[in-house]
This record gives sequence, C-alpha cells and structure tokens, in this order.
Amino acid sequence: MHAAALRLELKIPDVQSLKGKRRVLKAFMARIEDGFPVSIAEVGHQDKWQRATVGVAVVAADHGHLQKVIDAVHRRALDWPETQLIELGIAYLEEDS
Repeated sequence: MHAAALRLELKIPDVQSLKGKRRVLKAFMARIEDGFPVSIAEVGHQDKWQRATVGVAVVAADHGHLQKVIDAVHRRALDWPETQLIELGIAYLEEDS
C-alpha cells in the first residue's frame, strides 16, 4: 500500500466574505476530486476570508500510480483561476508487502 497526504496552502484574493470563500472552495475541491480516488477537506484557516488550507489524502496500490495522482492534483490546484497555490506539502506513507 502506498499513501500520501497533501497540504495545499491557498490564497483566495477576490472574495470578500466567508460565504464567498466557501463558494470558491466548494468548486475547487469538487474539481480536485473529479476523476481521482482522493479524499479532500478544508483543514485550516476556516475563519479567514482569503486563506485556506486544504488536505488531500491519496491511497494507491503502487508508487507510480500514487505519484501520477499527486501530480494531477498539483496541476489542478495550480490551474484553478480563483485561487493561488502558496505552498504544497506532501507526506508519504509506504508499506512494503
């Protein structure tokens, strides 16, 4: 089993309320999840309008597939027009069978 936890630090510059932030994050997280076997949640900066920390968990049978999913999530996060990716952190968990 191969697993990774990603931490996406985001800036959301054009929102003026928590309601606006939630709208942007809901669409962002739906786009990240679309077509990938991941779990995603907002895990930090819940009380700030223009910042968010999003956690993404990925599990795969082999390291190659895990890395492909991580790369795709990273690309989608970079390409989302309403957010700016400030930082990406990755923690790996790999078990030998």
